[in-house]
Amino acid sequence: MLTEIRIESLGAISAAVGEFGRGLTVLTGETGTGKTMVVTGLHLLGGARADANRVRSGAERAVVEGRFTTTDLDGATIAALDEMLDASGAERDEDGSVIALRSVSRDGPSRAYLGGRSVPAKSLGDFTAELLTLHGQNDQLRLMRPEEQRGALDRFAKAGPALERYRKLRDAWLSARRDLLDRRNRMRELALEADRLNFALDEIAAVEPQPGEDDALVAEVVRLSELDTLREAAAAARTALSGELDDVSGGSAADILGRARATLESTDDAKLQALAEQIGEALTVVADAGQELGSYLDELPVDASALESKLARQAELRTLTRKYAADIDGVLRWAAESRDRLAALDVSEEGLAALQHRADELAGELASAATDLSAIRRKAAKRLAKEVTAELSGLAMADAQFSIDVTLDSAPAADDAAALKLASGELARVGADGVDEVEFGFAAHRGMTELPLAKSASGGELSRVMLALEVVLAASAAGTTMVFDEVDAGVGGRAAVQIGRRLARLARTHQVIVVTHLPQVAAYGDVHLVVHGAGPKGTSVVRTVSGDERVAELARMMAGLGESDSGRAHARELLDGAQNDEI
Repeated sequence: MLTEIRIESLGAISAAVGEFGRGLTVLTGETGTGKTMVVTGLHLLGGARADANRVRSGAERAVVEGRFTTTDLDGATIAALDEMLDASGAERDEDGSVIALRSVSRDGPSRAYLGGRSVPAKSLGDFTAELLTLHGQNDQLRLMRPEEQRGALDRFAKAGPALERYRKLRDAWLSARRDLLDRRNRMRELALEADRLNFALDEIAAVEPQPGEDDALVAEVVRLSELDTLREAAAAARTALSGELDDVSGGSAADILGRARATLESTDDAKLQALAEQIGEALTVVADAGQELGSYLDELPVDASALESKLARQAELRTLTRKYAADIDGVLRWAAESRDRLAALDVSEEGLAALQHRADELAGELASAATDLSAIRRKAAKRLAKEVTAELSGLAMADAQFSIDVTLDSAPAADDAAALKLASGELARVGADGVDEVEFGFAAHRGMTELPLAKSASGGELSRVMLALEVVLAASAAGTTMVFDEVDAGVGGRAAVQIGRRLARLARTHQVIVVTHLPQVAAYGDVHLVVHGAGPKGTSVVRTVSGDERVAELARMMAGLGESDSGRAHARELLDGAQNDEI
């Protein structure tokens, strides 16, 4: 529920605060005072596009702030709203209400805030969409659009789950069809790609590269290229350490260290004995190094054939790295990815048959879902048409007839990309909202030919049709705030009284806010707000009226009779009659 709205520098309004209660709130005032700015402000809170021209002359920005409570909503809706608040980092006020704010700069972008946090305008709109339903004269025009008519029927039919199932199956079916067509159209291309991948993988498999082998070969080739130098160095080092070769010309390191240790051990000095132990450890290290040098010499090739073998292997690996990757590890990764790609390139007849089977299977499920959705709509269309016709009778249109036609949106040919064959054998165009065309029909009087609503209803009749629809559909949005901007345009007399009564009835389950120029409607309000140009420099103000002030406002609305006794008497009679009406 909307409890308060604050507006600054928006259109004719410099600064105004309006407080709303439960039930029906009516908003009246002279033409040009800015009544519709309240609705404009609510549209801004609903995430509508900001128009800098709406900023009041002389002001830098316009600000609209609304305070909402959610206690009247069902648990699922409250949970959804809390999730939105958490996602935005927004917080409720101390009393549990939520403050939504939108500012429009004259020169810069607009800003949106929810629960004290800056949010995108769309996020603000998603939040308030659960709380506000706005109906203006443009909304009446939207009612003429087929998609709006289908949406209204789906709301009444509670077709949401069936529509969601249909859309999921449609997406899956379209995806399967695209895969099948792509596979057929690219058969030759895919077969060539498969041949290329097979050839490459066979070439790699024939070489059998090992991880890191190319780097290891580089080190090995360098070693073999310096074979004589390495043998001489290792042999000289081994001779110097252990003296085990035939050409030893002097004492080795092992001999010298051995004599030094023996000399030290022959003494009784503790410190020299300790040094003898250290020399013993050094002898162990020298012996180990000598053995390793011996092993190294034994492993060295005796001729250059090993080098040629390594160079040949290196050439094989370079053939792969030139084609597939910068190094052997990259070649191995490429091979693994190519095997996965090859597995996906199933160009066999069996693969195509499997895709065709999947597409056919989904087509059957989609046809069933489309038929179920159509059946739900056709069944609900009869009830909705009957109930709206009954509401129109209560709106001083006793002879009016309202109808809803649900027909198949036929596809011209089977090769249509969106064509689906139903169980009945008919070809249907598969749209995002089903295979149905929904059209509202209307005749103002019995005996008249029913025509599409867009061609048969006047402005006043269209207003009443929309109101009748909203009264019937009200149960699907219980607890929300419904805003009507001059929904009574083009209406007068007894029909105006009936509109007031219907709005008052709607206010039993909803908070209803109505901008009206009809005293017959305004008299039914539980709260009466007046916008008038009594402020400085031509600004407008909003205030609540009651008692004699409300009577005076109703008298003014009745052809400007606010100052006459007869006008006030008539207004008081109208107000008493409305307030005592057992709706």
